[in-house]
Amino acid sequence: MNRIALAGMVILITLNFLTFVAAYSETSVVDSGCCATGLLAKDFSAFYVGAWRLLHNPSNIYTPGTVNDGGPVISPRPESYKYLPSFLLVIVPFLALSYHDALLAFDAFQLLLLPLVAYLTYRLVRSKGTAVTLIVATVVLLQPSPIPHWGLSASYYWQWAEGQSKVLETFFLVSSFYAGTRGRPYLSGAALGMAAFDPRFTLISLPLFWFYNRGNLRRASLSFVGVFLASNFALLLPGVGSGFATMIGSSGASTPLFYYAYIPLLTVIALTIVNARDMARLMREGRLPRAG
Repeated sequence: MNRIALAGMVILITLNFLTFVAAYSETSVVDSGCCATGLLAKDFSAFYVGAWRLLHNPSNIYTPGTVNDGGPVISPRPESYKYLPSFLLVIVPFLALSYHDALLAFDAFQLLLLPLVAYLTYRLVRSKGTAVTLIVATVVLLQPSPIPHWGLSASYYWQWAEGQSKVLETFFLVSSFYAGTRGRPYLSGAALGMAAFDPRFTLISLPLFWFYNRGNLRRASLSFVGVFLASNFALLLPGVGSGFATMIGSSGASTPLFYYAYIPLLTVIALTIVNARDMARLMREGRLPRAG
């Protein structure tokens, strides 16, 4: 990594950390957060309770609110879980901690992923020049939008305040793209399979997945499908698949894009714009992916 890019990445991550510091006190506040109606626990409560139910009461993973099953009691009531079950496998180890400590630990885990996200982003766009690299890195690592009391970035402030998962989502996506550039289709497909816990961002990433795996698309796709199915085995348990379908029909499909959702969304858009000319040229030339 050249010195200018390295310095820029360090500055961006430092500013992001300052945004985390600004959001720290909000993690323990009971309010409506950035976007909820009424008083709810933080978004992480949905993950925490969902992970407990995966282990002890899977039929109620998608049941809104508190269930009298001996599970965690989070005041005033936990958020509803709206992702695929695969994400809960990531959260299970955090059950060793109390709810709020687990939220902070999950934030800390994702903070530690930022240097890796920065490195992967650099490797994906370095050929476009230092200026483009720094612009894309700014979109991925900070998304500056200083608002009073919300730190330097509304996207990242609410990512940290709510204990959200969008840095992890972004890490899986850029890992998939980078593995594709390195000729590792099975790893690329596996990373995209893990990113698919929120299918919205997987769908918009498919053109980039094709682009970065254009010589090995068949193997990458098989890996994606295999990991996706294996990590979502819980959908086959009684009540889980039907609960997921009910959630999608009642509230999941209509969930808007909140501030933190722009972290993976703008990352994918930025990388698509940077590669748009090459992608268009390949399409014009009819150079479809080989079934390698």
